[in-house]
Amino acid sequence: MIKILFVCHGNICRSPMAEFIFKDMVKKQGISDQFEIASAATSTEEIWNGIGNPVYPPAREELARHGIRCDGKRAVQLKKSDYDYYDYLIGMDSMNIRNMERMTGHKGGKISMLLSYAGRQDSISDPWYSSRFDVAYADIVEGCEAFLSYLRGQGEIS
Repeated sequence: MIKILFVCHGNICRSPMAEFIFKDMVKKQGISDQFEIASAATSTEEIWNGIGNPVYPPAREELARHGIRCDGKRAVQLKKSDYDYYDYLIGMDSMNIRNMERMTGHKGGKISMLLSYAGRQDSISDPWYSSRFDVAYADIVEGCEAFLSYLRGQGEIS
C-alpha cells in the first residue's frame, strides 16, 4: 500500500483537488487498492473549533466539470506524525514545502513538490488568489500523471 498525502496551505483548493484527481486516476486504471490517498493543510485558517471547512465551491465545481466528486472532504491540518505514516508528502508550492519541513521536522526525504515529477520546479498557482481553477486543475493533472509514471518507473506499482 502506497500512502500519499497532498498538502497545500488551507486544504480547500489545491491539495483536495490533487487528492481526488489522483484517486480518480488510480480508480480508472484499476489500481486504487494499492493506494491510500489523502490531503492536508499547513495552516489552521480553514479549520474552526476542530472542524475543517469543505472544499471551496469553485474547486469542487472544477472537479465536477471533469466528473470527479469530493463529497464529505473537510480541511485537516498536517501533523508531525504524518511524515512517519505517509510514503510521500507532496506540496503544491515552495512555501508549502518549507512549512511541511518545519512542521514535520524533516527536510527533503519523503517531501516533494508535485510538479517536480513533471520535471518542473513550478508551483501549482493558488486559485484562491488567481481564480484560475482551470489552470490549477490542468497543472495538478500534469503533476499527478507524472507522479504515477514515476511510481511505475520505480517499480512501486504494476
